[in-house]
Amino acid sequence: MIKTNTHSMHDALLAFLREEGLETPLLEYRITQAWQEVMGEVIGRYTKQVFVREGKLQVQLNNPSLRQNLMMEHKRIAQKLNEHVGSYVISDVCFF
Repeated sequence: MIKTNTHSMHDALLAFLREEGLETPLLEYRITQAWQEVMGEVIGRYTKQVFVREGKLQVQLNNPSLRQNLMMEHKRIAQKLNEHVGSYVISDVCFF
């Protein structure tokens, strides 16, 4: 018997997450976890908080000069993080 209506486990899991409204929170979590991996250990040491609010990644840094340098690259950083996760999750990165 040949089944013509089969789906991969990956597709079935994604469909379930979408139906339950869990896809976006999962992707936001993955973005926050990717911060140190994408930006590197040095920047990770100066990072105090990373969270997503209203489609923007909020990053608290404890080094003012690093914050100023990263502010100039905020759009590129957002694009890099979205590419790392494989989905458009954030529109921008804000530093405070």
